[in-house]
Amino acid sequence: MARHKSSWPNPWLTMGEAALLAAEAQGVIALRLARLARGGRHAEAEAARMIIEKGAAFLAANAAAAAALPVGGVVLAADTVMATYRRWVHANHRRLSRRRQTD
Repeated sequence: MARHKSSWPNPWLTMGEAALLAAEAQGVIALRLARLARGGRHAEAEAARMIIEKGAAFLAANAAAAAALPVGGVVLAADTVMATYRRWVHANHRRLSRRRQTD
């Protein structure tokens, strides 16, 4: 969602971004649960990957917020954190949605 620079922050846009992030995250959770339920080496790899990605996404969002906070305040920091998490969620959705050739 593109933002226009404004002197007045719009909390509705921020809440809309949060709702989109929540919906996309639920889709990724469903895809991950399906992969874990199938078992096998792909499930083991996904379980290990989840742990690593949680920490990496947190560190990336924290760094983005730290950079945005002095420039644009709390609203820009929140938007930046959500955009960072949405990139990670979108990448996971793309990866988990691909059809595998072999198991």
